[in-house]
Order: sequence, then C-alpha cells, then structure tokens
Amino acid sequence: MLEIPVLEVRAAVNVGRSHHVVVVEDDPEQQSLVRDALEEEGFRVTALGEGRPLLSMIASHHPDLVILDLVLPDVPGLELLRALQQHGRIPTIVVSGRGAETDRVVGLELGADDYVAKPYSPRELIARVHAVLRRVDGPGEHAVLEYPGLVIDVAAREVLVAGRTVELTSLEFDLFAFLAANPRQVFSREVLLDRVWGSSSEWQTTATVSEHIHRLRRKIEADPARPRLIETLRGAGYRFRPPVVEGGDALGPEENPDPRTGEPV
Repeated sequence: MLEIPVLEVRAAVNVGRSHHVVVVEDDPEQQSLVRDALEEEGFRVTALGEGRPLLSMIASHHPDLVILDLVLPDVPGLELLRALQQHGRIPTIVVSGRGAETDRVVGLELGADDYVAKPYSPRELIARVHAVLRRVDGPGEHAVLEYPGLVIDVAAREVLVAGRTVELTSLEFDLFAFLAANPRQVFSREVLLDRVWGSSSEWQTTATVSEHIHRLRRKIEADPARPRLIETLRGAGYRFRPPVVEGGDALGPEENPDPRTGEPV
C-alpha cells in the first residue's frame, strides 16, 4: 500500500465532536488558506498535495468530508471523485479553477455534494462545508417517508420506486427527501438553496437547483418529460405531488399497494 504523505494534521480544540476534513490541494498557498479557515471553525484537518495518498487513506480510514481540487499533478480529479463515491460515498466538495459548466455537471453527476469555482472566499467554503455535514449528520425528523409505490428511507438514505431501488447522489437524495417531507408545498429555488444546500443565491447560482431537479426527474419519474412527482410551478418553484392511482384518485387504505414492492396488498 502507498504511504500517505500527510503534510499536516492538527487537532481541533474546544469542540464536542470534531469532524475530520481532508483537503486535497496542490497549491501550497491555497491549501494553507483552506486549512487555516477550517481549523478556526474547529475541524480536524489533513492536508494532502497529491491525489494518490487519498486513495491509500480511504482504504483504511473514512473521513467525514473531502475538499477535492480537480486539477492535481498525479491523478485526474474526476477519477478520484469516482473512487470516493465507490468507497462508501464519502461526502465531497469539488473545487476547481476551470469553472466550466461541463466540469461542474460531470462532478455533480459523479456524486459530488457541491462544486465551488475558484476564486472563492473562505467564508463561502466554510458555509458549504457546514451545509454538507448538516445533510449527512442525522436522519432528520422523519425516519421513513412512505407513499403509494414509493419509499424514502431517510436514515438508510435509500429510495424505492415501485419496488426498485433508485441510485441517487447525496444531494439528489436530500432534495427529494425534503420535497417529499413537505408534500404539495411550493418552494422557490432560493428557498431550496437555503433549506437543502444551506447556501445562498449571493454566492451560488440557483441554476444548481434546476440541474438537480432535472437529474432527479430522470431517475424517479416514469416519464421525465411529463413529471408527476416533482412539479414545476412557473415563476414560483417546485413541489412534490404524492403519487395517485390511475384515474387520478388518491389511494384509499384498501387500495394502497405495498410501498416496497409496488404491488397491491
């Protein structure tokens, strides 16, 4: 196994449960800036200047979050991101100076929890770190959300549609679970940025919400071009519409299918 050339690890002080954040950044000045900002917030930080040591690290240790630069001297950042998601879906924030829409979309498709374009302020990055960790820590108010033919297990972070497991990225799951926990309520993109991402339109485009809604529909809707579960209300936002039986009537108790199989009970 490759040795892990950890550049520096500092223990946080005066915190209850200190999260371990790994920063993979080859620019020493940028790395130091990010590390110092995280430590001021009470995080334990491991700083790496290359990607391969991260692969060795996750084979034996599961950090709470990884901040990953896409441009590294030894391993393509997207390859690292793919490995992180295959190894227990480690929460990841991707940072890059390239800023191209293709990079952002591919990164999110591969399972990144967020994408931050350089240059960025330490305040913005810290806000996004806290937002991702809030989503990951704890199952929230509802352990399981059940609708006809649909199960969202918040604690296990699993979605079943008509008995079929649907693979969602971390943010896609959080977005779907939030909407499903608030059926028929309309949420603007700005509100979803705040409630799901823990972010703000001041430093993150609301198009991020639209991108995730689009990809989510492709995975959960029978016909993504005519969505029935996640509706768009032009000029207002999005809402979750609980599933109904064919013909448009809400299911009664005797009609409810088994939500884990989609078959009538």
